[in-house]
Amino acid sequence: MAPILEAHRVTKRFGGLTAVSKFDVTIEEQSIHSIIGPNGAGKTTFFNCVTGFYRPEEGSILFQGKRIDGMAPDRITRSGIARTYQNIRLFSNMTVIENVMVGYQGHLKSGWFGAVARTKRQREEEKRAVEEGRRLLSFVGLAGRGDLLAKNLPYGDQRRLEIARALAIGPRLLLLDEPAAGMNPVETQDLMNFIRRLRDELKITILLIEHHMQVVMGISDIVTVMDFGEKIAEGTPREVQTNPRVIEAYLGRGAVEHGVVAS
Repeated sequence: MAPILEAHRVTKRFGGLTAVSKFDVTIEEQSIHSIIGPNGAGKTTFFNCVTGFYRPEEGSILFQGKRIDGMAPDRITRSGIARTYQNIRLFSNMTVIENVMVGYQGHLKSGWFGAVARTKRQREEEKRAVEEGRRLLSFVGLAGRGDLLAKNLPYGDQRRLEIARALAIGPRLLLLDEPAAGMNPVETQDLMNFIRRLRDELKITILLIEHHMQVVMGISDIVTVMDFGEKIAEGTPREVQTNPRVIEAYLGRGAVEHGVVAS
C-alpha cells in the first residue's frame, strides 16, 4: 500500500530541550503502526506535531502526499486525521450521543443561522448526525447507551466513546495515544480486537502509542522505537523485541551485556 503519512527529519524543541530530533517515519495505508519508547521519548510530542498542536522547527510531515506541518489543527482534522488522548477527554456532563455529535460538527453545513432559526436543512442535518452517531455507537459496542451521561460509563466504555467521537470526523488516519491505559486484561483483549476491526472493516490506518507490550506485539504490522526524541529501531514486532538498542533503552545496558532478550 502507498504511504498515508510521511515524516522527514522532524525536529521539535522547547527552549534548550530537543523533544523530537530528526525523526523519520513512514506509515503505510491500512496498517497498524505502533510507536513505542520509554517515558519522555518524544512520542506524544510527535503526535502533537502531526495534529498541528505543535509546529516543528525542522523537517516536514506529509499526509496523502501533501504537507501539513504548520497547518492549523482544525484544517488537519478536516483533511482526515483524528486522534484520542492518553487522558480521556470527554464532555462528562453531556450524553454519550452528544459527545459523538461533537465530532460530527465538521460535516454540518447549515451554520449558526440555521441552528438558531431551526431551518428545515438544519433539522435534516441534525437527524442525519444523530443517525450516524447511533451507528457509530453500535459499531464501538455502545448501542442503546446514547442517552447516558458520559461520566456514568465504565472506564473501558469511555475509551470506546472517545474513539467513536474521533470516528465521527470520518478519518483516514486515526492516532491512538495509549488506549489500553488503565484497562484490565479482558478490556485489553477486547480493545485489540476492536482496533483490528477499525483497520479491517473501516479501512482506517492506525498510528498507535502504547506502553502495553501485549497490545503492541499482538496487533502491530510495524513498530517504531523512540528514545530521547530519536528513532533507534524499526521493524516487525519480533525484530524490535530482539533489537539490542531497544532492550538497552527499556532495561539498561546491563541487560544487553548479560544477554537479556525481550519476551
